[in-house]
Amino acid sequence: MSNGGAEKPAGILYLVSTPIGNLEDITYRALRILGDVELIAAEDTRKTGVLLKHFSIDRPMVSFHSHNESRKVGPLVGKLSEGRSIALVTDAGTPGISDPAFLLVRSAIEKKIPVVAVPGPTAFVPALIVSGLPTDRFVFEGFLPVKKGRRTRIAELAGERRTIVLYESPHRVARTVQELSESFGNRNAAIVREITKKFEEVIRGGLAELAGCLRERSLKGEIVIVVEGNSRIGKGKKKQSYGNQRNSPAPA
Repeated sequence: MSNGGAEKPAGILYLVSTPIGNLEDITYRALRILGDVELIAAEDTRKTGVLLKHFSIDRPMVSFHSHNESRKVGPLVGKLSEGRSIALVTDAGTPGISDPAFLLVRSAIEKKIPVVAVPGPTAFVPALIVSGLPTDRFVFEGFLPVKKGRRTRIAELAGERRTIVLYESPHRVARTVQELSESFGNRNAAIVREITKKFEEVIRGGLAELAGCLRERSLKGEIVIVVEGNSRIGKGKKKQSYGNQRNSPAPA
């Protein structure tokens, strides 16, 4: 039956969360949508290709990352406007959390294109809940500035009363923990690395202790730093002693 020339409904933009290490963390819904959409926009098509191959999904892909997102937004919104549904995925975790997504989401909304989140893994939530620090109120800061504005941002965070969650790269983590120790004092903190992966590890202690630890060893992998907020509650408490916890989740 003819639609009488009615405008074709827009497609749907799906923001699909993917595993951050352990492939068992993929959801049934994510697998269904990845298999149903007409196109997958991937931060790294090679890495996403490994995921799709593992689950026997064969869909066309296009790259969408921080270096090309400005010029890729228009063509992707055009496809969505034509009625094609697209899944946006990052290398690992949830799109938009320290990864590209915002520009595409905003443009889709402006064109009245439906945007649907498909929840799943993200590194900062599990890091927060295993840190042993308060989880009722927290602030997620992502990555600190590398150069310009770094000292100012750390100084601002020193007064933050909520638990602070940061992402950091392995080659900067020692510097960051040292700078936090100098600005915050010896607050309780946790360094969580390789969440859900074979060498998952949680290192807890005061910031000064953790800074000392990192002068003696280097860390590899994806890293989350969780720091106690600046609160009068709990002042005078004995700091938790430095300790290691090594978990061995199912191999990815």
